[in-house]
Amino acid sequence: MRSLEQKLKTAFIISAVALSIIGLVFVHSAGSYWGQVHYADSSPFIVKQGIYMAVSIFVAFMLMKGSWTSSQSFWTAFYYITIIMLVAVMIPGIGAVRNGSQSWIALGPFSIQPAEFVKVALIGKLACNMKQSAGKSPFRLSHFTLILLPAALIMMQPDLGSAVIMIVSAFVILFLAGYPLSFFAVLGFTGVGAFIALIAAAPYRLERIKSYIDPWNDPLGTGFQAIQSLFAIAPGGLFGHGYGNSRQKYLYLPEPQNDFIFSIIAEETGFIGAAFVLLLFSILLISAFGIAIRTHDFKAFLITAGMASMIIFQTFLNVGVVSGLLPVTGVTLPFISYGGSSLLTTWMAAGIILHFAFLKKRS
Repeated sequence: MRSLEQKLKTAFIISAVALSIIGLVFVHSAGSYWGQVHYADSSPFIVKQGIYMAVSIFVAFMLMKGSWTSSQSFWTAFYYITIIMLVAVMIPGIGAVRNGSQSWIALGPFSIQPAEFVKVALIGKLACNMKQSAGKSPFRLSHFTLILLPAALIMMQPDLGSAVIMIVSAFVILFLAGYPLSFFAVLGFTGVGAFIALIAAAPYRLERIKSYIDPWNDPLGTGFQAIQSLFAIAPGGLFGHGYGNSRQKYLYLPEPQNDFIFSIIAEETGFIGAAFVLLLFSILLISAFGIAIRTHDFKAFLITAGMASMIIFQTFLNVGVVSGLLPVTGVTLPFISYGGSSLLTTWMAAGIILHFAFLKKRS
């Protein structure tokens, strides 16, 4: 009989691969008409996503096997490289503007979104800087410098969704490292004030809040995506319209292969299909945290739990947005949404989790 550790590893790998295959299948369905209209080809998205998936799994395998994944120097170098990339994004001629945000570095037909990579880099770097202490708060100002520097650079793009995911993942590490609950209570009050200030600094965020409360107040403007997403999910019923039979992908839901791909999955496969996807994410979550609590040391535990938290919180945020439970933030669905940077960083996180899962066996 296989050990519990082996079952956790197997469950994690199977759920991650299954989610990526589902993503590949539905990127093709959701993006086929968009590709025909904009590129005169129904297959550009699945071809690129296939390439992204192959590269991502290869990188994940290298991270899983590489001894340098456990090295503090690796995480330090990775962190500062991503900071340099975030600065480069703001330089005219290097950074590319899409959907109102200057968040990409264009490399010919492909592009890189540094905000995705810094989420992974920060988790590793922050975890390496933590020291396990018995009954004492590990509070250090340098921890917050590591978090606030990339957060400020991401907000300058602006990209609120990526910043929130990164900060939440970092705070999970702080919590697990022993920061007291009173600290997070104070931080919560401070965060509310900061959130209000961010809304005041950018009026479009206030419009998003208004459209979240009542999307029908501006159905052709700020409420458009939320309404069209609900128009995809609601008619799906129990079993959906069938694969490839989405109606909302015909230019009603903008770029359905990206942030709102879960809407298309719900429309074509119904409640059963959507619930199955959420079940796979649940298995991924349980197995990842099961792996985390069985890691060989404190640093490995923090990194593994941080990577798992990043994936699951981003999933929660994306599904909450497309189902109308949260305001539109523009974040991808891990493993599933179209996009090289998103898929690569998600698989990097998976590879790092598996690195620490198999580390005992290699040592």
